[in-house]
Amino acid sequence: MTTLARGPSTLTRDALAVLQPGFTGTSAPDWLLRRLGEGLASVGLFGRNIASPAQLAALTAQLRAERPDVIVAIDEEGGDVTRLETRTGSSFPGNLALGAVDDPALTRAVARELGRRLAECGVNLNWAPSADVNSNPDNPVIGVRSFGAEPELVARHTAAYIEGIQAAGVAACAKHFPGHGDTDVDSHHDLPRIGAELGTLYARELVPFRAAVAAGTRAVMSAHILLPALDPDRPATLSASALNGLLRAPAAEGGLGFTGLVVTDGMEMRAISATYGLERGSVLAIAAGADAICVGGGLADEETVLLLRDALVRAVREGELAESRLAEAAARVRALGAWARGAGTTSRSAPAPEVGLSAARRALRITGRGAYRPLTRAPYVAAFTGVANIAVGEETPWGVAAELARLLPGTRTGAYGRAEAEGAGPAALVSHVLAEAGDRTVVAVVRDAHRNPWMAEAVDALVAVRPDTVVVEMGVPQARPTGALHIATHGAARVCGLAAAEVIAGSGG
Repeated sequence: MTTLARGPSTLTRDALAVLQPGFTGTSAPDWLLRRLGEGLASVGLFGRNIASPAQLAALTAQLRAERPDVIVAIDEEGGDVTRLETRTGSSFPGNLALGAVDDPALTRAVARELGRRLAECGVNLNWAPSADVNSNPDNPVIGVRSFGAEPELVARHTAAYIEGIQAAGVAACAKHFPGHGDTDVDSHHDLPRIGAELGTLYARELVPFRAAVAAGTRAVMSAHILLPALDPDRPATLSASALNGLLRAPAAEGGLGFTGLVVTDGMEMRAISATYGLERGSVLAIAAGADAICVGGGLADEETVLLLRDALVRAVREGELAESRLAEAAARVRALGAWARGAGTTSRSAPAPEVGLSAARRALRITGRGAYRPLTRAPYVAAFTGVANIAVGEETPWGVAAELARLLPGTRTGAYGRAEAEGAGPAALVSHVLAEAGDRTVVAVVRDAHRNPWMAEAVDALVAVRPDTVVVEMGVPQARPTGALHIATHGAARVCGLAAAEVIAGSGG
């Protein structure tokens, strides 16, 4: 249902140009191709759109046949957040693992190989890296997606990541501006509030974003977070003070001097959709200084595209949104498309297929009681599983069981959740684990045990009964090490699980 004229006007084309929508399926639907012909300039891809590298390359070629300069964006952080390898787990460790190694050359190499694989499949904008300083260890949505808790460490690795991925011809997108690390609320569910003063913001959150701008990041993603010291009324995505006053303003005026593309985080996230509504939120974001509206993680249909297109056109016609602001935003989108098209024809990277596993091995932190003897018999893996982070998703496998089963055939596994632990109590849960394990060594796998007291209680009770238990922490390693062997992987990517399994079984590099 639209009130627009049949032929797309300049205004309509600009309104389409600022949208970054998603779709369902592994080939482009007719409606998407039609809208590309009418002015849509970007498409966002998610795990549901990807079956294999060859299929993804065919899909992006299909999009480019309709529009050669189309921006094909993806949320491929590596580590826990992967779209290329949603069904298998990532071949690259995530940011926290790279920060734990603290070798910017390694981070640059990992990002370059990741960028090479994206470019090979026709993807030219990566909504990464996370430049958030994970200063709050209870953060439910950033965690291992951050390089760490120290601003300067995060800054040098943010810069290295951007340099690496853009060297492969893929535009980087530093997120989530002005910093999502000091929150204890997930903006997928609600509107987080950060009470830090401006001085703290400049000394902590903004340090990595300054480094990102200096490194030449082509895009920055805004965060749906409220910072009263910056804007008491509107979250950063909808705040002119944040986007124009802080991100765009020159350094002499206290800003970051960024001139590239500003893209919003997903507008269907409840921090925006449940507070302002999808249409009004999108209009306010463009008016505040955003250039591209990311929508498609949860809403992936033509109706959403037409709804937002018409809302932007209507806002211009009714004087709520300046036509020149919309035109400026659309021009930035097209400029990035032109850069990416040129970079894609000139950038060449030599394959480095083992760099991800090498990085995961270097990121391991191993402690234990005395000398550890690698297992020679198949163990029992007890995976203590918390609530899935929406950004990570529930589809992507994690843990060490699959990798241990390859190294030690006959490995068995069981999953244990919070409801079971709190209902039965730690002692009963441990009894169940031991009954399943029999005489096998138990490998207990946790993720953010410090944020899940039931996990810590279960592991402590297990180790008390079976001191030979191996513990693998695949989240942020804040809880005290325990077990005969304790391995902190700094992430749950497939290669992190493999690196840990190699240590447990005494094999590998």
